[in-house]
Amino acid sequence: MSEFKKIKTALVSVFHKDGLEELLAALHADGVQFLSTGGTQTFIESLGYPCQKVEDVTTYPSILGGRVKTLHPKIFGGILGRRALESDQQQMAQYEIPEIDLVIVDLYPFEQTVASGADDAAIIEKIDIGGISLIRAGAKNFNDVVIIPSKAEYKPLLDIVKAQGAQTTIEQRRQFATAAFGVSSHYDTAIHAWFAK
Repeated sequence: MSEFKKIKTALVSVFHKDGLEELLAALHADGVQFLSTGGTQTFIESLGYPCQKVEDVTTYPSILGGRVKTLHPKIFGGILGRRALESDQQQMAQYEIPEIDLVIVDLYPFEQTVASGADDAAIIEKIDIGGISLIRAGAKNFNDVVIIPSKAEYKPLLDIVKAQGAQTTIEQRRQFATAAFGVSSHYDTAIHAWFAK
């Protein structure tokens, strides 16, 4: 069995909250700390779990009508930092970048918004920037990070946590990364198709 990596801190930033409760409960029970923004943070706290604000880590508020929340070096450094690379670890310490071991994202519903007959302005606001970037960053650094790119992956992670605690193998992280690039590819294809019409 390959070496397990413990999940200590999870960044949770989701559009749809349904189906998340059981996963959050299992992670919390195993000592995982939560980090979040806006509505997701409120949701996590409503379940009775402590949750650190992304704004407290970045020292920046959510700006531009919510267009910029997680796009910050302290967040992306925490996801992309290579745990085994001493120079990365030194820089993370220097700039007070926290390690983020798990990223749970559910993207803005772009396709559903198009299908609803919404106007162009509403559709454009449903082009996710932070979420898709979090997915790509988490998937790129699957060596150290678990990426949950959609609701479809909540249960697979829950099953892992139930079976072996809040820790994963490299093979499991690679599987989640594969799913993540599938999600990002599908999402960008849908956006491209709308623009190309």
